[in-house]
Amino acid sequence: MTLDEMLRDIHALEEDLLVFERKYGVLSDTFYQAYQRGEEPANESWVLDWSEWGATYELVQERRKRYSQAVEQLLTQHSDLSLSQLIERTARRESPAVAA
Repeated sequence: MTLDEMLRDIHALEEDLLVFERKYGVLSDTFYQAYQRGEEPANESWVLDWSEWGATYELVQERRKRYSQAVEQLLTQHSDLSLSQLIERTARRESPAVAA
């Protein structure tokens, strides 16, 4: 997997979060705090959405963490590579492969 593929995956998941935010009028961070406390939706028809919203939020957080770790790993493994050089490579779609 490349950094570019990881980033596209994160963006796709974030688009899913935007759908929920627009539908329910609440930012995902705010929703997730209530979800973690075990708050139930006021409308039973929202239960599946809330479960999917919570799971998607968790996936985004996990994928962002993995992305950050991958960037750190690349910069550590390639001591001659700076962040600006990495950005230059990814901008040219020469995104390096990262360990899964």
